[in-house]
Amino acid sequence: MRDLYITNSLSRTKELFTPLNPGHVGLYVCGPTVYGDAHLGHARPAITYDVLVRLLRQIGYKVRYVRNITDVGHLEHDADEGEDKIAKKARLEQLEPMEVVQEYTERYHEAMRELNVAPPSIEPRASGHIIEQIRLVKTILEAGYAYESNGSIYFDVEKYNKDHHYGVLSGRNLEDTVEGTRSLDGQSDKKAPFDFALWKKASPEHIMHWPSPWSEGFPGWHLECSAMSEKYLGAEFDIHGGGMDLMFPHHECEIAQNVASRGKEGVRYWMHNNMITINGKKMGKSLGNFITLSDLFSGNNSVLSQAYSPMTIRFFILQAHYRSTLDFSNEALQAASKGLAKVLGAARDLKAMAAGKQAGVASEKVQELYDKAYDALCDDLNTPIALGYIFEAVKLINSAKAGSLKLQDADLALLERMFSEILFGVLGLKDEGASDGKSAEVISGLMDMILEERQEAKANKDWTKSDKIRNSLTSLGITVKDTKDGVEWSL
Repeated sequence: MRDLYITNSLSRTKELFTPLNPGHVGLYVCGPTVYGDAHLGHARPAITYDVLVRLLRQIGYKVRYVRNITDVGHLEHDADEGEDKIAKKARLEQLEPMEVVQEYTERYHEAMRELNVAPPSIEPRASGHIIEQIRLVKTILEAGYAYESNGSIYFDVEKYNKDHHYGVLSGRNLEDTVEGTRSLDGQSDKKAPFDFALWKKASPEHIMHWPSPWSEGFPGWHLECSAMSEKYLGAEFDIHGGGMDLMFPHHECEIAQNVASRGKEGVRYWMHNNMITINGKKMGKSLGNFITLSDLFSGNNSVLSQAYSPMTIRFFILQAHYRSTLDFSNEALQAASKGLAKVLGAARDLKAMAAGKQAGVASEKVQELYDKAYDALCDDLNTPIALGYIFEAVKLINSAKAGSLKLQDADLALLERMFSEILFGVLGLKDEGASDGKSAEVISGLMDMILEERQEAKANKDWTKSDKIRNSLTSLGITVKDTKDGVEWSL
């Protein structure tokens, strides 16, 4: 089993990952809030933790991957006041709230299938765990770290901070939190503005509510993850993932709830992916640069110059390290599309060359590429470096195809394994143009015939015929590129 190193947000250092139970990993990831269509911002965490799960399983671990669905009680990230967005849409469109939840959950799942994101082991919904959340509130109250106010229950941050450190994950102290807290309507119920809701008494117009010992109401936003992670992964588990924007206050509040109720932080390794910006700006509806995944796949958005395939989006995201900011632009996606086409074209060529070849001892160069690609992935999920080694393999394949390099049978077998395990396995890419294997084989064969005829025309200095073939292919959406290693083509 290979060693895996991950950057733990709690210690801010890269650490050797050691699971609680040998051979088994418990992973919890904050999933989507389903009050709108899945957008570009949803794609990055989904793909990041999909790669993590695939890698863990590839190197020999059994993984229980829990990704929640927030379908109730979700308020603004910086407030405990306001109307639940699901309830608001249900009221405006005269629907049952769960109709809204079901519609958007299905859209999210469809977008994830398009991106080849495997489903989690368990996908709990907040609304299905009200009993567990009420039980957790009772435990925190009994421990003395919460108080009741007019039917609502709030976490007493100041009291907790006297016994523990509120801010251990984000590196903040309570004074910073006070300075950064703005006044909000309805906060007179709280002892302090930084206290957060564990349970909220429902107003008369709030249509999603449940009975509790304190009021007819609904759970606070931070509560669900503490309750559901403990239910499915235990009081302490291995990895908790989510977007960097959730580090504070959401994950900070989770830690406080965990310590108050369990006496321990509950999570051994925290992983946070960074955001996607658009032309250097954070994505947002108010900025007019909000892009849904369905927009990307169809090209139906004024920000887009064309449609982009799901695998182009996945490849684009994998080109940057998960902890770095990733800036979206049409130029960046077009470059990703070309890069993906180059890799997939080489994968097809490799499959044809390696058919029936027997594995043996590969050359030092190919073995090095295979090992280094795995090493990069095990070094804090460094997908761009791993892709770099795959592109090195692409050069070898193109040279072999052009006849300028002789690859041994063992080299071809190991390269095919590299592509199968890493490109199509851990990185989760797939050849969207090769769903019908026979069709792809026929197209590849026809292209070989056409390009061979073009090469003969060039050899005979029949430039008119050579250009005509190239222009005809271009009009069909097929790009032909002459390189020092031969001719490359892509759709």
